[in-house]
Amino acid sequence: MSAVMLSTMMLCFALTVSVAVSIGLASIVGIQIENINMLISVKEMFNAINKFPLAAIPFFILAGNIMESGGISRRLVEFAKSLVGGVQGGLPMTCVLTCMIFASVSGSSVATTFAIGAILIPALIKHGYPVTWAASLQATSAELGVIIPPSIPLILYGVSAEVSIGELFVAGIGPGILISCALMLFVWIYCRIKGWGKTDGDGRLSVGQATWKAGWALLMPVIILGGIYGGVFTPTEAAAVAVFYSLVVGIVIYREIKLPDLYRILRKSVISSAVIMFIIANAGLFAFLITRAGVPEAIGLWLQDVLQSPFYFLIGVNATLFLIGMFIETGAAIIVLAPILAPVAMHFGIDPVHFGMIMVVNLALGMITPPFGVNLFAACTVAKISLDRMIKDLIPFVLVIIVCLMIISYVPIISLGLRDLVYAK
Repeated sequence: MSAVMLSTMMLCFALTVSVAVSIGLASIVGIQIENINMLISVKEMFNAINKFPLAAIPFFILAGNIMESGGISRRLVEFAKSLVGGVQGGLPMTCVLTCMIFASVSGSSVATTFAIGAILIPALIKHGYPVTWAASLQATSAELGVIIPPSIPLILYGVSAEVSIGELFVAGIGPGILISCALMLFVWIYCRIKGWGKTDGDGRLSVGQATWKAGWALLMPVIILGGIYGGVFTPTEAAAVAVFYSLVVGIVIYREIKLPDLYRILRKSVISSAVIMFIIANAGLFAFLITRAGVPEAIGLWLQDVLQSPFYFLIGVNATLFLIGMFIETGAAIIVLAPILAPVAMHFGIDPVHFGMIMVVNLALGMITPPFGVNLFAACTVAKISLDRMIKDLIPFVLVIIVCLMIISYVPIISLGLRDLVYAK
């Protein structure tokens, strides 16, 4: 059954059928082969989305869209530019830093791509950067949206692997900062080699002015993350707080959102949320069937026999996840694979929180690798170019993330140092 399900799913992918439908069709084939009552599909799909932490997903998506329309994103860009925009290559560095700040409240890489890319891709092009390079930079930087807390994939991993979401959020800070610094260092060196960005400081506000203008926007991540880590509210409740705060700032303080705009914002958020939830529901059914067939136990035993040490296990897992991430949506891959791989990682003595960061960072690479990289499609939409034009400029950015992934995999203190300090482990 498992082989037929997998073959069906891969065939659907090859035929460019959507991820959710591909997984759902493969599950239906498996049900028919095993002669299981079809009512089980309804039950398991409902169970997959009937989890309180998943309520954070539509709220974080809505908060990101409100921030984009309410002027919060633009003020964060101005603040980031005031900090790093004065050096050669400062504008690309501003892109990375802004995505890092925006990620601390959005939880979504696609929302980050649209919200920040709509401002910075035109600005980069205006300053003489190639459009393909600007789009590649934006797509890669937006990956921070699923690594720095709050993060939708981290929520999915926590639910699937039964790991504390609060601990995962704390653990995401170290890897997020590492990747941000690596990207900023890379673009600074690259721009100096290419001779780009000598006028990046034009129109730059002073740090004081930018901080004053972005004060309400900068207070948002402080409230969200401070509330989570301070125990004031859960990550799910934090998502609702993010929506309320962004609405107040966008409508009352900045006054850039009018009542008629709310319909467009809500409609966009509902569509995005429904797509993700549909994927989660189908992936939940798929995971139930392969678990029922004993696939997770068989894979776990095989990995333990073949990969005799944590070192080789991480190499094998990273290589496998990289390939999977190229073809399967991040959320779906986490829901299916986390219950399978997390117990095996624990067998090798790898902390499940550390392994969660490895999974999320690795699968986030799938967002910037063809053929199904969602960030690439979002960046192409903003830049108005075709995906094939980005490939050459995208390769160096992918290599930077891979180097960071290896460091995160084999230096666990980057993920667990702050977690252990906060939770006194």
